[in-house]
Amino acid sequence: MSAERYEPGDPHGRFRYGPWRGGPDPLAAPYDVRAAIDKIGSDVLSAGNVRDSLRELLREGLDGRGGLDRLAEKIRKMRNAARRRGDLGGTLDQVRSALDQALAAEREALAGEEGDDARFAEMELDTLPDDVAGAVRGLDAYDWHSPEARQTYEQIKQMLQREVLDAQFAGMKQALESPDPEAMQRVKDMLADLNQLLAKHARSEDTSDAFREFMDKHGEFFPEQPETVEELIDALARRQAAAQRMMNSLSPEQREQLGQLMAQAMADADLASEMAQLGDNLRALRPGLDRGSDAGMRGGGEGLGYSEAVQAVAELADLEALEAQLSQSGWGSTLDDVDVDLLEQRLGNEAARDFQALRDLERELEAQGYLTRGDDGMRLTPRAVRRLGQSALKRVFDQLAASGNGDHADHRTGAADEPTGLTRPWVFGDELPIDASRTVANSLRRRALRSSTGSGSGGGGMLLDVEDFEVTETERRTTAVVALCVDLSFSMVQDGRWGPMKQTALALNHLIETRFRQDALQVIGFNRLARRLTPVQLAEAEPEWIQGTNLQHALLLATRHLRRHPDAEPVVLVVTDGEPTAHLTGDGGAAFRWPSTPETIRATVAQVDELARYGATLNTFMLGDDPGLARFVDAIARRAGGRVFTPDIGRLGEYVVSDYLQARRGRR
Repeated sequence: MSAERYEPGDPHGRFRYGPWRGGPDPLAAPYDVRAAIDKIGSDVLSAGNVRDSLRELLREGLDGRGGLDRLAEKIRKMRNAARRRGDLGGTLDQVRSALDQALAAEREALAGEEGDDARFAEMELDTLPDDVAGAVRGLDAYDWHSPEARQTYEQIKQMLQREVLDAQFAGMKQALESPDPEAMQRVKDMLADLNQLLAKHARSEDTSDAFREFMDKHGEFFPEQPETVEELIDALARRQAAAQRMMNSLSPEQREQLGQLMAQAMADADLASEMAQLGDNLRALRPGLDRGSDAGMRGGGEGLGYSEAVQAVAELADLEALEAQLSQSGWGSTLDDVDVDLLEQRLGNEAARDFQALRDLERELEAQGYLTRGDDGMRLTPRAVRRLGQSALKRVFDQLAASGNGDHADHRTGAADEPTGLTRPWVFGDELPIDASRTVANSLRRRALRSSTGSGSGGGGMLLDVEDFEVTETERRTTAVVALCVDLSFSMVQDGRWGPMKQTALALNHLIETRFRQDALQVIGFNRLARRLTPVQLAEAEPEWIQGTNLQHALLLATRHLRRHPDAEPVVLVVTDGEPTAHLTGDGGAAFRWPSTPETIRATVAQVDELARYGATLNTFMLGDDPGLARFVDAIARRAGGRVFTPDIGRLGEYVVSDYLQARRGRR
């Protein structure tokens, strides 16, 4: 590519052009689309399907750049690190430690006091439950003697309340740092307004204005600053689900203890009611979130507070969701399912750019007409199949050139179409031959007309205008009719012959479409039954676990194809790896028997005789070393005057294309 740059000092302000030297080409495509379709096509031809092949391409990437697997591996490492982030039961340890401090201070104060009240208080402390939640609950009505111990106990309750609220609302700790009753009232007002907003949204009412008013009034509680009510619900539901998964990850004893502490923290009836209503609203609005599973965090390390533990589980859930999205394992999964914002948040801008390039590649394959999306998923288009045929044919010609068999990369377009004797003006896009004499005559008449009117130049040269050109109309004449019968039995897959067989057929099809367009090719696939195949159907054909090699049916369809072109040279090519084991029955079905039966052989030979009477030569390309097949193809070659080839599987295309070219030259 070239970049435009202004040359300083040029008095005319002109632009000069030169190669781009400012780093990577800013206009370069992220991936080579043709290389991508070649990779997909190679997999499809080797018994794959488009969906799996595209997914494999996106997983591996192209041009040395990583694909989805590399991104997923990074996410996997982060997920494993998140699982070792800390001890989810850290809140219990924090409460236990603070409670021990309060009790130690209280006992010290009681030891310095005289009287029955002090002794009774000591007895009350000695009878406290051993578990943390029971001790905190038992001290709720206790008359503290130590101001320091009372303050520590009150801090425990306030800490629990802040942790519960901060686990649901990011940034709540800052709003509740001071024990100001007005701060708690603002929280209650926010919860009441939030529940009204969610209820209105659940009734499918328009909440745009209500959401803006809510954020203007209570935005301090939402530092992530959601832009829509849907984003607000997503954030809250995500944290709610994380809190439940965090509780599920604790031991039964820890879960019971922490649950009791949380209940005590929500002792305020109004606060508890609003939080319970919020939980019900979020579960109704986002029912599909994972709330029942264990987070799988293995603990160890520093103890995490309740809010920190919930945030850790929420981050782990994000990583798990990204890993699942990047795996593309679900039926109908597309790259549009991946949350790009979340990917950028977790892996950074570079990872987001790499992913965007992959998504652009998938879309570009559709935009450029190589893939099309239907109800049954992605499919190859005729343009993609032409590309595969072109690549396959190039490999065939490279093999022919390497073998020294002559000028096989023949760029002639075959025998010319037959002129009809009529001409017409040339129009843009015409590929018909130019009629030179009529074109020159048109130019001379135009010059003479202009000279007589005095409007033209009288120079000695002759100029041709576009309107002077005329083309000779021709009528298409088919010079060869070709039936290529390819074996689709499962043994072709087992022995690695499926891909070369399909590549050979596509190469021959591309050769005829581009260089011998007057020839008529029909590809016929056969296993227990035979069927005509378009290039796209052939490319997408997948192996079927169907036993049977019905060559008789394939030759019957080939005969019908030849009869539709009676004036053309008949060419029948058969690619197979097994002797016939099936034939048509009177009701149109297929009779299969292995090993082959005399009835199957007789039916197949009868069809060979029909081709011989029509004047067609049957050439067979035998794959493998099946003795029964060898005897059979030798017999039909003698019967029909054809030949038998036994190519290595890697040279199948070379043999078939070369035989077709020789058939056209020799007019067998």
